[in-house]
Amino acid sequence: MWVLLATVSALCLGFYDVMKKLSLDRNNILGVLFLNTFFSALLMAPVIVAGIMHGNWGLGNTLQGHGFILLKSAIVLGSWGLGYASIKHLPLTIAGPVNASRPVLVLVGALLLFGERLNLWQWAGVMLGFWSLFFISKVGGKEGFSLRSSRWVWMAIGATALGAVSALYDKFLMKRFEPLEVQAWYSLYQLVIMGLTLSIMMRVVPSSTPLRWRWTIPLISVFLTVADIAYFYSLSLEGSMIAVVSMIRRGSVIVSFFYGFLVLHEQNIRLKLFDLSILLIGLACLVIGSM
Repeated sequence: MWVLLATVSALCLGFYDVMKKLSLDRNNILGVLFLNTFFSALLMAPVIVAGIMHGNWGLGNTLQGHGFILLKSAIVLGSWGLGYASIKHLPLTIAGPVNASRPVLVLVGALLLFGERLNLWQWAGVMLGFWSLFFISKVGGKEGFSLRSSRWVWMAIGATALGAVSALYDKFLMKRFEPLEVQAWYSLYQLVIMGLTLSIMMRVVPSSTPLRWRWTIPLISVFLTVADIAYFYSLSLEGSMIAVVSMIRRGSVIVSFFYGFLVLHEQNIRLKLFDLSILLIGLACLVIGSM
């Protein structure tokens, strides 16, 4: 069951990336990100309201519990901020594969933080994952998006690294709190943090890019909320493995990649498809090694 939930999450994440790309085109990044946090918090608000009506202020009714979620919110917002900036300026066929390398970083994090030992299949997956990152940076160089010259590629890598940190932290949270409770409160805290950040940034560094309303903006939150619900519940089920769930979710790259190819007509598709194939083989190795 947890594999099916992870697959549903992956499909929703693919459409989530497409909605972000459409929403951010010639649009204000912070404004779109704030609206995303607003609609996500609105969708999850009934969970908080229902709990408060029954005298439950959530997360064990402790400041420590809310502190854990506040940290989660900050990590995710950092990842989103970098990810939104990168996906606005990068082709989906570059941003997608970079983001899809997240399970490689999750395994490396598990190796460094938790002392886990990787088997031969997992090492093969890690090596192919890093090779894929190197190769896609070379392909990106043909379009002006190399590691040496493009801050957007580095932002995409930074977003992926913070996403890996968040994934490792999620397993910790799922052992202590209910999935819907975690999602509802971290959505609320994200809105608060993003609202404060936006108000400060508007005064300190006024943006020259106006915020334009598009109906794809609330769809970002819809697809993300469904993806997260499926994701958190998959982690909460007995026997679920964060490494495998994270790998399955990265299958979302297939949706965004082919949208970039078929609809946006992005360049160097053959080379990028070769890189995507190597990455998917690497992810397959990680799945086999983690079963």
